[in-house]
Amino acid sequence: VSELQEWRPVIYRKCTDTIWLLLFCLFWAGLMFISGYAVLAGAAERLVLGYDSFGNICGRKNTPVEGAHLSGLDMTNKKYVFFLNSCSLEIQRLKISSLSLCVSSCPQEQLNSLEDLQSFARNNGSFLCVYNLNISSYTLNPKAAQLCPTLPVPPSKSFPLFNRCVPQDPECYSKYASVLISIVNEMDVFHRILSGILAGKDTVIGLSVLALAFSLVLVLAFRFIQTLLVHTLIALVVFGLLFVSGVLWWLYYDYRNDPSTELETEKENVKFLLGYAIFSTIVTVVLLSLIFVLRKRLQFTVQLFRIVGKIIGRIPFLLFQPLWTFLILIVFWVFWVAVLLSLGTAGTAQSTSGGQVEYRALSGICYMAWYHFVGLIWTSEFILACQQMVIAGAVVTCYFNRNENSPPPHPVLSSISVLFCYHLGTAVKGSFLITILRIPRIVLLYLYNTLNQKKNAKCPFKCCFCWFCCQESCLRYFNQHAYTTTAINGTNFCTSAKDAVCILARNSAKLASISCFGDFLLFLGKVFVVCFTVFGGLMAFNYHRELQAWVVPLLLVGFFAYLMSHSFLSVFEVTAEAMFLCFAIDMETNDGTAEKPYFVDQELLTFVSQSNKLTEGQKHRSTRSFQDNEDGTELQPMV
Repeated sequence: VSELQEWRPVIYRKCTDTIWLLLFCLFWAGLMFISGYAVLAGAAERLVLGYDSFGNICGRKNTPVEGAHLSGLDMTNKKYVFFLNSCSLEIQRLKISSLSLCVSSCPQEQLNSLEDLQSFARNNGSFLCVYNLNISSYTLNPKAAQLCPTLPVPPSKSFPLFNRCVPQDPECYSKYASVLISIVNEMDVFHRILSGILAGKDTVIGLSVLALAFSLVLVLAFRFIQTLLVHTLIALVVFGLLFVSGVLWWLYYDYRNDPSTELETEKENVKFLLGYAIFSTIVTVVLLSLIFVLRKRLQFTVQLFRIVGKIIGRIPFLLFQPLWTFLILIVFWVFWVAVLLSLGTAGTAQSTSGGQVEYRALSGICYMAWYHFVGLIWTSEFILACQQMVIAGAVVTCYFNRNENSPPPHPVLSSISVLFCYHLGTAVKGSFLITILRIPRIVLLYLYNTLNQKKNAKCPFKCCFCWFCCQESCLRYFNQHAYTTTAINGTNFCTSAKDAVCILARNSAKLASISCFGDFLLFLGKVFVVCFTVFGGLMAFNYHRELQAWVVPLLLVGFFAYLMSHSFLSVFEVTAEAMFLCFAIDMETNDGTAEKPYFVDQELLTFVSQSNKLTEGQKHRSTRSFQDNEDGTELQPMV
């Protein structure tokens, strides 16, 4: 029971939620089995290196397939995939109808005749016709038109990652990219995202690095925050919101009135720009209104971040936690994608009547893919939960330390050791609850896109999606406080969550307004990173209009910028939440006497007292105003 809880950081702990840790280990044993099966049965190199229509993987020696006489060729010097009809690719049962060959080099100039193909083969040693057609027969064989590429052959360039000859003509490239991506996924949005990324991958990478730099600068700024810096941040956010909204509206009118807008992807750019402009304008109005309403609490926010910065100053390694977490997540995501590629290419080669080769997927792959997908969500959430527990444990160690002149040595390392020795099961259980709410959201999103044509189906899906989003946000909030309680008392997840809820319920009036405005300023910091990253993207993509579909990748860049800023600024958020929970516990279990002195720092105690006085004063003025208005009514009693 919460009232009987000692509320002291325990030294001698015991393992919590051990059963959940064992379940997680068993789950990962299943993931390892799927990974091993994918490596043995799959052929990720077939997807990465590319293969021709006869089952030969480009860039390596091949084994023959029974019934396909052109299989089993040595393609060591032929590293690029070339489609004979690259400008008119079609999909039939998720297969490209055009023949594909392995070639040693892609044509850099347009080839208009069979003589040009013959000359290109002799000069470059790259044969663009079917393997069994001799170079001298290019202009003599009556079937050369069916065995050689469709004329004219557009100039193409090899894509460095997937070794495909990509046509450089804008319209041809647009069709080529969308068809290739259609094989990966049938969702139209997915097509356009990947096609835009393929077209502007250098710009996307550059903008992602810019978002990372903005996030690091903002973290350092919040660490050494001063009053002028808060005003500067708010001014930059206001300027960024107004400027980005104005640029979006200007680009929308510029694109809409451009007579050269003919391609379907360009017309979709105009629609996306209109949606972005409307959304940006609404966000600008809402945030500017909130900034105006909350302007009087600006000085208290400065004090709040000064106190949080003081705690982080005692534990400077907390600032590196997001970087370590991000690197671990990147390694895991790379591993997950590699296994997914191998799993997606697990199949047996079978020859068709025309001598070509098709790969048939093995049974049970779909169920393995879903299991693998759940592993992505659960493991990612587990890694983030570990970060939260490490930060909370370090803050708890420093808060409940009476001797300020002798701070605890290595609080971050101590928190990590406590987590790995005792409380991994608690992190597993908390992350599993998030996963349970995440999976229905993703399933609903998939069904919503599948039933997008049916208007009657939209409203229920949107309502359910919003409900799950709200549930997940609330659960994340309580999970964080449960982790902090576990770091203090060493109790399991359910007991910690119950104790944390009881404490928060009794102290919500004292801490809610302080915590909310601190979170709001951190949110403004995230908006600052997103605004200026998106502005850089608008300028970069607008000067490369030949990339066609660039508006959707811009949205992806904005999402990545928000994710990066959230990862780094979450240090301040988790530190503040843990500090306020420790403060509430301190106020309930101690009375400031010699027998039960407070652990709280005097600056934090003064800050909370002043903030509560301001809140009570505003409530009192509101009540007085209401009573004055009551005095003027005709229901006032006669004296």
